Amino acid sequence: MIGQPDCLLDIIQSFSQPSQLIIVTTKMVSRLLLSSAFRQATRPAPTFVSKFSSPRFFPISARFLSAETKAAIDKAVGSAPVVLFMKGTPETPQCGFSRASIQILGLQGVDPQKFNAFNVLEDEDLRQGIKEYSEWPTIPQLYVDKEFVGGCDILVAMHQNGELAKMFEEKKVLVLAEGEASK
Repeated sequence: MIGQPDCLLDIIQSFSQPSQLIIVTTKMVSRLLLSSAFRQATRPAPTFVSKFSSPRFFPISARFLSAETKAAIDKAVGSAPVVLFMKGTPETPQCGFSRASIQILGLQGVDPQKFNAFNVLEDEDLRQGIKEYSEWPTIPQLYVDKEFVGGCDILVAMHQNGELAKMFEEKKVLVLAEGEASK
């Protein structure tokens, strides 16, 4: 930048009297301290839980999955080879990510007889519990053969690079073509 000092030495040399430097330095330091104090004042005071609830230590809020909810999710995950926990239903998705996930499953050719979807909006315990169960913070969530695959972003990436088609083919969850059904 033009007119900006390159280093502290340039700043010091630009002042004719040392008192001018002290005033400018004091203003700069006080401005830094005030902005730092403002940032600290606007942040909520850290608590014991918040110190350890950052994504690095605990990716989901500090809530424990009840045994009943875990059992219900285990049963749901095992209800079909392909299971999607979503907002809304396959016919009427209630969010764009759920809609995109359903569209990807349709494009891939997943057999409806081997697919089950659960609307997390109907049950708050399910909605929060599935996030803890998978340790994945967002919905929708896809499970294939009781194994967590990922959310919408993962499905899109796997769809684009061909991994999803390969996995569905290996798991034999696709609608069989006319000629393949008789084999």
